[in-house]
Amino acid sequence: MDSPVRGKPRARAEADINALRMLRRARDRIDRDYAGTLDVATLAGEAGYSVGQFIRAFESAYGETPGRYRTRRRVERACELLRSVNLTVTEVCLLVGFSSVGTFSRRFSELVGRSPTAYRQEAIRRGGPAPIPGCFALMWRTGLPAAEAGPASAAPG
Repeated sequence: MDSPVRGKPRARAEADINALRMLRRARDRIDRDYAGTLDVATLAGEAGYSVGQFIRAFESAYGETPGRYRTRRRVERACELLRSVNLTVTEVCLLVGFSSVGTFSRRFSELVGRSPTAYRQEAIRRGGPAPIPGCFALMWRTGLPAAEAGPASAAPG
C-alpha cells in the first residue's frame, strides 16, 4: 500500500527541477542581454519568485547573485573586446553595458586584478592577432544594412 508520504519526495524533486529550470532561463537571459538594462525584479517575476527569494535561489544555485553574475559576464566580454578590437576603454565600457567608466574600471580591476588599460597593454605585449578596427566591431554588434536584391546576372556561356 502506497503511503501519501512516499509521493512527497518525488513532488519535491520535481519542484526543485522546475525551480532550477527557471533559474537557468534567468541566467541564460542575463547571458544574452548582459549589455542591456535588465533589472532583477523582471527576472524574478519571469522565474516566479519574489525579488528576495530569486536572489537567494540564484546565489544558492550559481554561487553569486544575479547582479554579480551580470557584472562578471560584462567584464568577461570587455576582456575579449580589449584583446581583439581597436576601441577605446570608454567605448568598450559602453558596449558591454556600463554607464560609468569609473564603475567599469573599478569592477574590472576587482575581477581581473588590473585596470582595463593595463589589461590591454598586457595583451598587446603578449602578441596575437591584430585588433579588429572598431568600426567593424560596431557594425558587427549593430548589424549591417540589408543588401538590396538585384537581378541575378547570367553567366556568359
